[in-house]
Amino acid sequence: MNVNIFETTIDIDESLVAESSDEIRDQIREYESGDRLDFDLRVTLPDGMTGTVMSAMADIPYGETRTYGELATALDTTPIAVGQACGRNPVPLVVPCHRVVGSDGSLKGYSAADGTATKRRLLDLEAEVCERARQTRLPTR
Repeated sequence: MNVNIFETTIDIDESLVAESSDEIRDQIREYESGDRLDFDLRVTLPDGMTGTVMSAMADIPYGETRTYGELATALDTTPIAVGQACGRNPVPLVVPCHRVVGSDGSLKGYSAADGTATKRRLLDLEAEVCERARQTRLPTR
């Protein structure tokens, strides 16, 4: 299913989410408006590295980031493997792959529509909602 956020479209594999498409869209609208910090959706994680990385990404709190290297260390793998798994995330936004950044704070990539421009908007929203208190790794513009 396609969902609209910030004038762009993100493709979400709704077959992996237990709740209805309407519920997914409602929660994304609440997220976009800053009224929702966590998604209350039951996601079936794929097997293998993608599912393992998705589980780790799901634990990154709203308004915070982790580096590919930090996740790699925690999962005993490589930053490249983490990046590849992020790119295969079938439910971007719901499982927050946008919160994973390069070791220098750079955005690197984002598999959803408009790539890093969308990733930047998502992180900016979270930083704004958190009053920028917890965003520690993103470079200022």
